[in-house]
Formats: sequence, structure tokens, C-alpha cells
Amino acid sequence: MGTGVDRTAVKGDEADWTSAMLALRDRQDREAFAALFRHFAPRVKAFLMKGGASAPQAEEVTQDVMATLWNKAHLFDPTRASVATWIFTIARNRRIDAIRRTRRPEPEDLPWGPEPEPDQAEVMALQQETERLGQALAQLPEKQRELIERAYFGELTHSEIAHETGLPLGTIKSRLRLALDRLRHELKR
Repeated sequence: MGTGVDRTAVKGDEADWTSAMLALRDRQDREAFAALFRHFAPRVKAFLMKGGASAPQAEEVTQDVMATLWNKAHLFDPTRASVATWIFTIARNRRIDAIRRTRRPEPEDLPWGPEPEPDQAEVMALQQETERLGQALAQLPEKQRELIERAYFGELTHSEIAHETGLPLGTIKSRLRLALDRLRHELKR
């Protein structure tokens, strides 16, 4: 099966990885994939290990990266990134995903059943704090109060608030900082 990939280029130091990637993308060329795998898999594994992955974890993520290279080759656009940049971006993202998976609690580690009932003193204290917070919020200037409500009750990021309101991001941050300072001052009383 002819690949259209110059074997000397693929084997050489100045390999044309773009043409190999295009052969993989456009024709599912197995020889081009094998050349890409031979070159990039050890480099991806080393990159992952330098990032703190154990050898077995790096090997597993590398296999996932190379499988993604095969399965998602149709997404490669040489005008947006070089082959190496594209592959190492996939590797970085897979490493982040692996870290997130290891940090998630297993279902057996999660608490089961109803939470214990809080004692009445805790309930009363929480109600009083909530009332004080409500009063402190009511004393804020309207513009600051609206931003606090969007950021903390609406769970919007500063950028999302800026986009919704049309205000500059710096103004959003300044108003939120002032509002939080006022709230802290009021709640310390």
C-alpha cells in the first residue's frame, strides 16, 4: 500500500510530520500512523513522566494519546498547529484528565445515608448569620449588590458578568472588591 509519505523524510531528523499526519487524516494511512507513533510515543511518555506521572500511568496516557491521534486525525488542521503542538496538546489534556480522575473520590468513599441533624445552637447561629448577611447586603449600593448577587448567588465568573452587563472587567473586579470589603466590615460589627 503506497502511502505518499517519503520514508526518508519520516525517518530523518527533519521529518515532514505534517505530510505523515495529512496521510493519516486523509487516507487513514497505517504506515504514516506507525511512523508518527514510533517518533512521538516515546516523547509523549517522557513529557508525561517529567510532568510527574509514574511510568505505568505515562504509558497508559501515551496509549490514549496515540489512539486519539488515530481516531481524531480528521480534526488536525496544519494551519492551526504543527503536528508536535497538536499531539502534545492532546497529551497535556489527557494528563489533566488523568489527574482529575485520580482526585475524584470513589463511590465507596462517599458518605451514605442522611446527614446527621445539626444541633439547635448551630441552626440558630446559622440563621442569625444569614440575617446579618442579608442586612449587610441590603446596605450595599445597588450596583455593588447586583454584582455580588450575580457572582455569588448566580455563580457567574467575572468575565461572564462583564459580558452580561457590558462593563469593563476591571470595573467588575473593583466593585466586587469594594462590596466584599463593606460586607466584611458590616459582619465584624
